[in-house]
Order: sequence, then C-alpha cells, then structure tokens
Amino acid sequence: MLVDTQYLKRDFKLSEIEHRYGNSVHILSDPYLFSTLARLCRPESKQPLINQLLNTLYRELVKAVVNNEFPLVQATMETRMKSSHPEGIFNGLVIDPKTRVVCVNLARAGTIPSHICFDSFNYILDSQGVRQDHISINRKIDTEEKVVGTHLGGLKIGGDVENAVVVFPDPMGATGSTILTAMEIYTKQVTGQAKKYIAVHLIVTPEYLSAVTSNFPEVSIYAIRLDRGLSSSKVLASMPGTHWKEEKGLNEKHYIVPGAGGVGEVINNSYV
Repeated sequence: MLVDTQYLKRDFKLSEIEHRYGNSVHILSDPYLFSTLARLCRPESKQPLINQLLNTLYRELVKAVVNNEFPLVQATMETRMKSSHPEGIFNGLVIDPKTRVVCVNLARAGTIPSHICFDSFNYILDSQGVRQDHISINRKIDTEEKVVGTHLGGLKIGGDVENAVVVFPDPMGATGSTILTAMEIYTKQVTGQAKKYIAVHLIVTPEYLSAVTSNFPEVSIYAIRLDRGLSSSKVLASMPGTHWKEEKGLNEKHYIVPGAGGVGEVINNSYV
C-alpha cells in the first residue's frame, strides 16, 4: 500500500501570546475567538445568545487543546472511493480514539461549558472512554464579599482517572479557588493516576495563574484572554508575567476586570 508521508508528521503550532508565566500556561492569540468573547462580555448579551457564543468558544477551545495535547496514532481507513480505486485508502496520523477523557462539570458556571466539551470529545473519541463528572461548587465569601474559599455541595464522580485526560471547563479563572478545590478532590480522593490535568477558561487573571501554577504545577491552563485591567500603566505596557506580583485583574470583590461580570449568573438567568 502506498502512503503519502505528508500525513505522517505532527505539524501543529498553537497560536498563543508570549508571556512569562511558565510553559504550562497557554493564552491563545486568536482574533476570531477574541472577538467572539468580547461580544459575550457585552452588557446587552443575554440568553439565548450567551449559550450560542459559549458553544462557539468552547468547541474552539477543545480544538486547541486536542491539537496541542492529545496523542496521535497512525490509522488506515477506507474511503468511499475504495470501491472504484484500490488507492482509495487514507493512511495518516489521527487523534488516538482510545484516549480517555473525564470532563468535570463545575456547577454552576461550568455546566454548559462542560457539556459542550463532553459532546465535542464524543465526536472524535470512542465514547466508552469519555465521561462527565459533576461537582456542585461555588465561591465562599466573607462579610466584604471577598472570596475566601469554596462551598462544596456534592460530588458525582463516575470512576477512576487512570491514564485519563481530566478537563476542567470553567469560564472565569479569577482567584483559583474552584480549580484548587477540584484538584484536591481528584488528586486525593479519586483512584488512579491521570495522564494530564487541563483547565480550560475564557478569561484568567494573574492572581489565578499564580495560585494554580504554584499549588498544582502539573495543570495545563488554556485561556482565550488574560485580564489584568487594574494594573499600573507600567505593568500594562510590559509583557505579561514580567511584573507578575504587581499585576492585578481582580477588584475588591474578586471579580475580573475588564472581565465579563458574573458569567454563572448570566448563563443561568439567576442573579443571586
């Protein structure tokens, strides 16, 4: 069988901004996604537009993560042209369909994003190896409405994570408290050694990146946008991460600036 060698090499390069947060952090450089996210953040964007925009954003984020992180295998597949040409066979590298994936629904802001990712993975992988877990979690605040941790409402985890890619789709990476709690659960309470942990966000802050990379450096972080809008003019003129300790993206109530407001509230039409 003849094989076209162009299909036998991985030649994908992620389009991402330059920064000094470390190799585990990937902030995409993608005008299409950047523009779509900007529309989602506008005050007039409400349901059902919000879910439509989330669908576009998270399907594209899945694409970036899969292209950059997932293993490939060489496959031989007959095409419809095989009936008329013996050469009608494709041979090349494809995403390994046996890759195990666990999508973690961090309710409530992460419910729609997790379902979108779960659905997307099922299209390209063997569905028997794709699972969605559920964690009921929300921010715990003090009397000044600052985040001081998380409220954990309950867990529904459907098995081990041995050799699985564990994906946390969470729109806003603000303080890092949600991902830190989720990682504590999966590394200490769930059986098995995961292949990778990947957090997938729309927006992250420097504070979030500091918290997650220092506590769980094994987590790969993907985001469309980095927001550090409350930083000084010196910081804003510098490459991200240059003055990491001086960068600021959270207001006094730990909401992201510029940000998108309460995404969980907007997704669910529940402003409490």
